[in-house]
Amino acid sequence: MSSILLATSTCFGCNSGPFKWIMDFMGLILNWIFQFVNLFGIQNIALCIFLFTFVTKMLMLPLTIKQQKYMRLQSKMSPELTKITAKYKGKKDEESLRRQQAETQAVYAKYGTSPMGGCLPLLITLPVMFALYQVIYNIPFYVDQIGDWYTQIANAIQGLSADPNIVASNVDAFVQGALGNGAQAVPSLVEVGKTVVAGSPDYTSSIVDILVKFTGGNWDAFFQADFFKSLATPSILAAKESILSANSLFGLSILDTPMASAWYAYIIPVLAAATQFIQGKLQNGKNPSVNDPNNPAAGTSKAMTTVLPIMSGVFCIMFPIGIGLYWIASALFTIIQSLFINKYLDKVGIDDLIERNIAKSAKKNEKLGIKHDDKMAAVARTNTKAVTAENVRSIETSDTSYKKNKNRKSSSGSDYKRSEVSYKASSIAANANLLLRNYEEKKEDTESTEKDKDTDIKE
Repeated sequence: MSSILLATSTCFGCNSGPFKWIMDFMGLILNWIFQFVNLFGIQNIALCIFLFTFVTKMLMLPLTIKQQKYMRLQSKMSPELTKITAKYKGKKDEESLRRQQAETQAVYAKYGTSPMGGCLPLLITLPVMFALYQVIYNIPFYVDQIGDWYTQIANAIQGLSADPNIVASNVDAFVQGALGNGAQAVPSLVEVGKTVVAGSPDYTSSIVDILVKFTGGNWDAFFQADFFKSLATPSILAAKESILSANSLFGLSILDTPMASAWYAYIIPVLAAATQFIQGKLQNGKNPSVNDPNNPAAGTSKAMTTVLPIMSGVFCIMFPIGIGLYWIASALFTIIQSLFINKYLDKVGIDDLIERNIAKSAKKNEKLGIKHDDKMAAVARTNTKAVTAENVRSIETSDTSYKKNKNRKSSSGSDYKRSEVSYKASSIAANANLLLRNYEEKKEDTESTEKDKDTDIKE
């Protein structure tokens, strides 16, 4: 199909970049959706964008659940982390920094998570979002049927003259006059002709890349221009009407911006801002740390909940309506997902969620070769007050002193045992192990003291 050729076009981001394979996969999904609705005699990109958003949201559902779980845990951890931050505020010496790090890691160990727990889903989601925008911006390069319509017109344009330079100069002149500042976003066909052979798939793709930027008004002006009047044949006009029909939504073209459309097109930016505002409120509603006056990040979170939707609304006025539709659909499906996920997490309860998280973390440690026992889990779950200055200083204890300590305990008849696993300095496992060691030392000292008291009484 022609769209396979178009996938190597000059469209921005379509032929290169780190997200190419994601764009190809998302484009494949969009093409399948268009073919599916076409079975019912429907050829409408707006509907496909809604279905496309639904499919991609379902594919990313596990990441969404993971993100909301982390937000629940973060809301529980936030008071403890805030106290630690306040405790070491203004202290920049090395010992204080190490103490703060140890206490912070102990809190994360207590809840079976890590500081990177909330970043990973975001790091995965962002490339997918960038890829989605590129696919929606360049639909003809991914949807076979629409690509065929554009290619038919592009081939007809090349047949207007035997001299490619004449065709190229006329196309560039029309683009400069019709698109104005927008002409900078499309390739110059004259420049393309200097490096690409006219009539080749890449040259045809360059023309399609120009035609993709045409709005409804641009198409009418194009066929009225002197050089392009002869293109107005029944087959070419039918291809043009198919393109406009596929991009139609309630009398609007999703290729146009609201500013270039009827007055009611401004409903799109308003809905985009409103749905994203509701989405932000719903997601932060289950996060008490957002309303915590002692949390330094609370003010920023509240501001972003208001500012980002407003920015989205402003951008939607300048962007094609199709992008606004995607933002609305994305926010709607996120709201629906959040309602169900919140209901599920409410049913599970925060305590059960923490227990499951700790068990999952222990299982992961076992796979990494780190032995885990119930004592270590118990110590990791203790309050961060257990992380004293003595504990922090003992992080720097040498292996020699530790071995001496171990031999001393062995010679005293204790059943004290230690895993042979080595831990990375300042890791969560190291700190948890450190707390366990301190706990057992104190326990043995207490037992030794009690035995001495019993001996004194008998004597």
